[in-house]
Amino acid sequence: MPAARPRHFARLCAAVLAAAASGAARADEFGMNVYGLSYHFNRANAQAMGVDNSVNPGLGFRYRFADWKRWQFFADAGAYYDSGRNTATYAGAGALWDFGSGFQAGAALAVLHSDTYNRGQAFIAPLPLLAWDLGPLTLNLTFFPKISRFNDVATLGFWVTLWPGRW
Repeated sequence: MPAARPRHFARLCAAVLAAAASGAARADEFGMNVYGLSYHFNRANAQAMGVDNSVNPGLGFRYRFADWKRWQFFADAGAYYDSGRNTATYAGAGALWDFGSGFQAGAALAVLHSDTYNRGQAFIAPLPLLAWDLGPLTLNLTFFPKISRFNDVATLGFWVTLWPGRW
């Protein structure tokens, strides 16, 4: 996937936010993302390339800005210590569909930057998401596929979102 220009991403995010907000009830809820762990599918390859760090501490924020039927719309931003032992920063927007008992599936579109990925150049990536909303906290999982030039080892990422307004 070629790197997109930031203004294109801003336009896309604005369109997603406008579509999500139209006719949707506002959620206006802030959460704190606490990163995390990662699991590398090809551990030997990850180790040989120096991208095998599985403990990825960091902090970020999630703003859930709208709910519509069984959908939740949110924006995320944060920074964490990535698998290549560099600081990764990101910002994005996404949606999660609640399919019962707090289990959710969805996707986000995010701008990512780290010296570990895409030869150190910022890029836009679609990220699949699974979540389990337990009330005061949400357990999150994403999949970073192996895509040449962007990411050399398929990886799962795990983190928790804490919701102070629900305590």
